[in-house]
Amino acid sequence: MSYSPHTEADRAAMLAEIGVKRIEDLFADVPARVRFPKLAVPEPCSEMETLRELMDLAESNAEAQHYPMFLGAGAYNHYSPSIVNHLILRGEFLTAYTPYQPEISQGTLQVIYEYQSMIAALTGMEVANASHYDGATSMAEAIIMAYSHHREKRKKIILSPAIHPQYRAVARTYTQGLGLDLVGDEDPENDLPELVKRLDSDAALLIVQSPNFFGQIENLEGLAAEAHAVGALLCVVTDPISLGMLKPPGQFGADIVVGEGQSLGVPLSYGGPYVGFFATRKEYVRKMAGRLVGEAKDKDGRRGFVLTLSTREQHIKRERATSNICTNQGLMAIAATIYLSTLGKNGLRKVAELCWHKSHYAAERIAALPGYEVETAKPFFQEFVVRCPEPVAEINARLFDERGIIGGYDLSNEYAHLPQHMLVCVTEMNTQDEIEELVEALEEMTEDG
Repeated sequence: MSYSPHTEADRAAMLAEIGVKRIEDLFADVPARVRFPKLAVPEPCSEMETLRELMDLAESNAEAQHYPMFLGAGAYNHYSPSIVNHLILRGEFLTAYTPYQPEISQGTLQVIYEYQSMIAALTGMEVANASHYDGATSMAEAIIMAYSHHREKRKKIILSPAIHPQYRAVARTYTQGLGLDLVGDEDPENDLPELVKRLDSDAALLIVQSPNFFGQIENLEGLAAEAHAVGALLCVVTDPISLGMLKPPGQFGADIVVGEGQSLGVPLSYGGPYVGFFATRKEYVRKMAGRLVGEAKDKDGRRGFVLTLSTREQHIKRERATSNICTNQGLMAIAATIYLSTLGKNGLRKVAELCWHKSHYAAERIAALPGYEVETAKPFFQEFVVRCPEPVAEINARLFDERGIIGGYDLSNEYAHLPQHMLVCVTEMNTQDEIEELVEALEEMTEDG
């Protein structure tokens, strides 16, 4: 039931309290022409007319199914076997939420258990939860976990500037009010040796990304030992496809491994929904956010699956909850499980190798063009940085207008010290003809001056 003040004086006092004189002042930001009851609502359409209009609107989008695309920057165009979409559309999965009642949720629970097992194996860790909204949320939860782990409440979180900029922004939003000191990413020139110098007795967590935002593979050797020497934890943000051929972070001694699972059978979908994976060591499991599905036996000794750990405040005492995160991306985690099951170890390695070889071929061809320079200081996977002779925004506009090509990411959007630098992404979906067409288009622009 809503409350309504009994007198004009009551209403006037309430309005004065919030700094306005009239009720209408609350809607000042809404254009008068669209305020109730004078809404300019068009005449109704039939279902057929509505569908036609929606299809016309959809056709105005530039997306990867109709255009060659070299844009990555955290969301990637990978092939998803048709079985993934067909299976997640089954009603048992599509309508499932948190499986509170295990006796009627064995199918969902088993798939989540398999997801956890695969993520743990892929990252080289001992345990994985299921799951988080996206990679940025997973990284933010890693910070919360490290903060909770240290009883002395260490305040310093060291972030590499080569971590995805949006991840770093989410981390700052997510942790505001905790009094944490997020350092390291304020200087874009900070590399790993410089970040290690920031480690001290107040450091709770060191976070690096490999492959990083620029596609570069970082040298993680000895990094965990440096962090552990001062009592800090190490978190590695990674791309799951790259782990099809690269050494997993767990083998470098990482304490937490997080990342975006969109590459694992989840479509681009104009930005979501995606799925964040989170893996850690068994000793930290009770500080981990989200939920954990485990294997058990019923009273007759039959194998079954149950929620063995739920550290959110709906399930346990609020003061013992590690995070107030509620919904996870269960359906997307199921899609990732089906994808990994379908490809298997050899299939995932094949995808990773294709991304590696195609991206290196494209980099070699672009580097041969006059006026273009490819960054090769570190090995890269799938993405690489190109210094261009013209502003990237202008190049991308011409690529699309003249060739129908979706170009790379303009790094000056996030890194002021990288003007005219493009982040180019090449996955297994890019054909040799598409790469050659991109190179040809860039060459023509150089000749046109």
